Amino acid sequence: MRVMFIITSAATMGPTPELMEAMHTLATREIAAGRMLDDGGLMPLAMGARIANARGKVSVLDGPFSETKEAIGGYAVFEVKDRDEGLALAVEFMQLHADHMPGWEGVMEMREVAGSQTRPL
Repeated sequence: MRVMFIITSAATMGPTPELMEAMHTLATREIAAGRMLDDGGLMPLAMGARIANARGKVSVLDGPFSETKEAIGGYAVFEVKDRDEGLALAVEFMQLHADHMPGWEGVMEMREVAGSQTRPL
């Protein structure tokens, strides 16, 4: 089954060098094992845009977005055998943040990619 991890945080700073190194080590291991299919950190909100559809009208708003309390900081896509394997990877990844970036708080959402298997998470 294919799962996507989506990391959100209110933090405005990027990862520390120690966290970057730890994430690189984990990614290298997971790529070699054939589980990690894609990943990436996202650029700051100021460099983004929001495209909305409201009342039949499409609009574009350039960042930064002052009303944003949390933002997606990055994502990763894995091919795992089951929900438990996905959860174990998610917990390990979030533990890297706890270990290498004290004080950082955020949430990781694990979502199954639609059609990646026959039973839901």
